Amino acid sequence: MLPKNLKLIFIFLIFSANYVSAQINFSKVDAEIEKNKRSLSKNLVVLIYKDGKIIYKKETGSFTSKTQEPIASCSKWLTAALVMTFVDEGKLSLDDKVSKYLPAFNFNGKQDITIRHCLSQQTGIHQEPFRLFRQLTKKKYKTLEEEVDDFANKSKLDYASGSGFYYGNVGLNIAARVVEVITKKNFSTLMKERIFKPLEMNNSRFDDTEKAPNPSGSAISTADDYMNFLIMLLNKGEFKNKRILSEKAVASMEQTQTALDRIKYAPKVAEGYNYALGSWVQEADNSGKPTVLTCPGLFGTWPLIDNCRGYACIFFVKGLLGEQKAETYVAVKKQIDAVIPSNCK
Repeated sequence: MLPKNLKLIFIFLIFSANYVSAQINFSKVDAEIEKNKRSLSKNLVVLIYKDGKIIYKKETGSFTSKTQEPIASCSKWLTAALVMTFVDEGKLSLDDKVSKYLPAFNFNGKQDITIRHCLSQQTGIHQEPFRLFRQLTKKKYKTLEEEVDDFANKSKLDYASGSGFYYGNVGLNIAARVVEVITKKNFSTLMKERIFKPLEMNNSRFDDTEKAPNPSGSAISTADDYMNFLIMLLNKGEFKNKRILSEKAVASMEQTQTALDRIKYAPKVAEGYNYALGSWVQEADNSGKPTVLTCPGLFGTWPLIDNCRGYACIFFVKGLLGEQKAETYVAVKKQIDAVIPSNCK
């Protein structure tokens, strides 16, 4: 039996928690999702996390927050975080030349490509605009080493490294190969050891069953798992009192690395956004400091963190991410923002 005074405190704490949750009315968020259900998917999960707990959860169709699906380019954010664990340990610097670890990059004008250029997609290495058919029929490499050697052996750069941004798979995959060389371990193992396991992302992996894993696009995850990753970023590198990344590393990941006039190619859904390290700058304050970071995937998943409002959110679906769906996510976020006030001036 609890003493009377402890009972009162316990009851007060329960009431206070319920009272805080009750203050956030998500009815307009529900209405916005319902209004746009055709452009979304019948299978949808939406999670919002703030102040140590999930404050909104919506599951429709056959999807739950534990449903595993490919998340395409949402993989890039994970890979950037993996690379930053090595920066934290002093085994790598963002301004190291790739050629320091991969000598094949000493030729064909690629000697000035840095790890920062890779994570911010500014290598200058020739790429083609994204086409779904091309992705389905492109050469399947047996190892990440084979793929990155192919990047190194391509002809001259399209433009000087660091002078232009081109969205694709080249940069993040080169950076992933560098950490393989540093550790003499394969990428999938490193991701499991340094990101998935400490973040309790037990239902996540990079698909490497038939070919080399694609650090830029072959992750398979769940809404619950990816939310753990977002929570870590929102908490400046901590997850459940465990330090995954330093505050400095997270701050580096969230710094804008591009300028809009240097963007050579971006998918339609991200046009007008700048790029950080492995993620897009969806919103910035009046000084240009990023406030909302996101990393949408081709199959419709859209994760984000809002540092001004102190929340993380993920839209988890199965289906192609078109412009209409992206516009819907932005519209839903506006309704979320209307009920969660900003702490930024």
